[in-house]
Amino acid sequence: MNETSQILDAVKGSWVQRLPAISQPYAQLMRLDRPIGWWLLLLPCWWGLALAQIGAGGGWPNFRYAVLFLLGAIVMRGAGCTLNDIVDRNIDSAVERTRARPIPSGQISVRAAIIFLGLQLLVGLIILLQFNGLTIKTAIASLAIVAIYPFMKRITYWPQLVLGLAFNWGTLLGWTAIHNNLSYAAVTLFMAGVSWTMAYDTIYAHQDKDDDALIGVKSTALKFGDATVYWLIFFFAAALVLVVISLWLVKAPAIAQIGVAGAALHAAWQVSRFNGDNVNQCLKLFRANRMFGLIILTGLLIGCITL
Repeated sequence: MNETSQILDAVKGSWVQRLPAISQPYAQLMRLDRPIGWWLLLLPCWWGLALAQIGAGGGWPNFRYAVLFLLGAIVMRGAGCTLNDIVDRNIDSAVERTRARPIPSGQISVRAAIIFLGLQLLVGLIILLQFNGLTIKTAIASLAIVAIYPFMKRITYWPQLVLGLAFNWGTLLGWTAIHNNLSYAAVTLFMAGVSWTMAYDTIYAHQDKDDDALIGVKSTALKFGDATVYWLIFFFAAALVLVVISLWLVKAPAIAQIGVAGAALHAAWQVSRFNGDNVNQCLKLFRANRMFGLIILTGLLIGCITL
């Protein structure tokens, strides 16, 4: 059986399975067979870019920057996953969902993974150098958060918060790429993204809560327990309110709020379907957050073109 199909949360029938055998483990290490991760990293970048365009007077966001963010999200998400798998290789071997990953399964050595990480970071740097100086500096500042994230599950029940800081940094980059400064609107949208991540990654963490409890790894899924649904309501609601505030700060047209309304309905659907003991349902809801992010983006784009 192909190794990709043995990874429980990989997309079935992924194009990664059709790659040459020698390259498949590296594609798996980058999670190319699980595209939801780079979507969740990319969407805050596009949020920030669209919000910045509203703040600049409207019109379509910069297409070149949008493409650079797409490429950067795929590469840097891969780099982050590679670092995470290097650090977590012993934990991954003890968890059912992750033991088939390339490093714990022996498909890739730690040395090869480190070299591959360096190559991804080099590509990421080349992409980053296409932006202005402040955007470059702001992106570099995020590396400290990325570096400490893999260790957080060992010391705190709130690793999802650190992940939220890392995954939503792109909102700041999208803004600085256009304005070459930071603003309350960008920071507010960043906070909205962090709250959103707290919701979707708590759902994701429920897949591993039994294994995590056995091996001593912490998460918000374990912290919240049976009260998780109430926390999900809180985090989704906080995210939506913060998006509303960010739109108000840039004087977006009222029609831009249609994205918030649609995302609120989507969040309500997620909460109504949540079952922390149903692994398959948790994975389905986690992946559904691409649509949540796209709905918010749609509202922002409507705000751009209707000014």
